[in-house]
Amino acid sequence: MKRYINSALLYAVLAMAGGVFYREFSKFNGFTGRTSLGLVHTHYFMLGMFFFLLLLMLEKTFSFTTAKTGRVLAVYHIGLNLSAVMLLVRGVTQVLGLSLSSALTASISGMAGIGHILLGVSLVLLLLQVKRSVLEKSC
Repeated sequence: MKRYINSALLYAVLAMAGGVFYREFSKFNGFTGRTSLGLVHTHYFMLGMFFFLLLLMLEKTFSFTTAKTGRVLAVYHIGLNLSAVMLLVRGVTQVLGLSLSSALTASISGMAGIGHILLGVSLVLLLLQVKRSVLEKSC
């Protein structure tokens, strides 16, 4: 359970840092439009802090953690951070008004997509672990 609360705390700090960076970087560069930088804050809060607080409550209630959980969580962390970094890269290029080649644009989108796929797969695997634990406890 310590791992879940530490992860929630880490992602809360990253979310706040992402929000401050978005606000200050946009203001410093005189950018007033919409950008991907704003999504870093919400991704880290919801998929990071909130998700791990939810896992903490589920672990306390159902004790679903197994030896496999660590590997699944490692994939989740990689997916979340890869997605957030690509949102950061995309947002910085938007604020700075950089024109990227189509190959670079596609590679940024592709890496963000891989991060989201890793998030989705690991989320489903974690939910299956919770489901198994809930069903075992109810029988």
